[in-house]
Amino acid sequence: MEFVKDAIEKARQERETLTGKTAKASPGRASDAGGEAGTEGVQYSQTRKAPLNAEVLLANRVVAAFEDDERAQPYRHLRTQVLQKMRVHGWRTLAITSAHANAGKTLTAANLAVALAKEANQTVLLVDLDFKGPNVLDTFGLTAELGFVDYLLEKVELQDILVNPGLERLTILPALPVAGATSEILSSPRMKATLEEVVGRYQDRILVFDLPPLLRDDDALVFTPYVDATLFVVENGVTTPGDIERCSQLLQGVNLIGTVFNKAD
Repeated sequence: MEFVKDAIEKARQERETLTGKTAKASPGRASDAGGEAGTEGVQYSQTRKAPLNAEVLLANRVVAAFEDDERAQPYRHLRTQVLQKMRVHGWRTLAITSAHANAGKTLTAANLAVALAKEANQTVLLVDLDFKGPNVLDTFGLTAELGFVDYLLEKVELQDILVNPGLERLTILPALPVAGATSEILSSPRMKATLEEVVGRYQDRILVFDLPPLLRDDDALVFTPYVDATLFVVENGVTTPGDIERCSQLLQGVNLIGTVFNKAD
């Protein structure tokens, strides 16, 4: 558990250094977050395009979409650290999880994916794999009639589910709520084949997976062995030392790329 304590302390120090007073995004820069501005570099001929609402992004704290919001700086710092480690090791798939729900793992995944997509020559696919409690669509203020499980159950094609949220180089693979056991879906041969196919098709793409909480069920546990690295989100004042100890045991053998200390004052 010592590595998690060290990571938490480092995250705390970095937050104190990089954040400052919270700044509101300028209304004049709202087009940075939505619309089709700047998408000439990547064309989405088959992917559904759904431009974002800047006010919704701000309300949901997807601050990485705004260049002049000081709250985005920690996510840019996290992006740089993640990219450096992933490029050194040749990694391209990253899972994000937490001990319990509401720790901020989806918000971390969303902001990190947006920040990564702002890197030149770097495309990003954000995948919602929290089938029992999906929140990526809500975080971006989007809706969908189809989810990833519809593809995994061979009901639709993948291109019918993918969404480009009006941000260049970012694509979202959303999920809708699924009842019953879902770990079998995550560990199915079709899931494995899909992951291999998507990773192999685009060599410049990083896949960010928003996983379920580790201590809710076994969904995250069955999927983390399939990814190159995992980022663990700790909720300040809520995630207990016992939670961290249990999660560190569950993540043994997984490449833990770092820990995010979330909701710190």
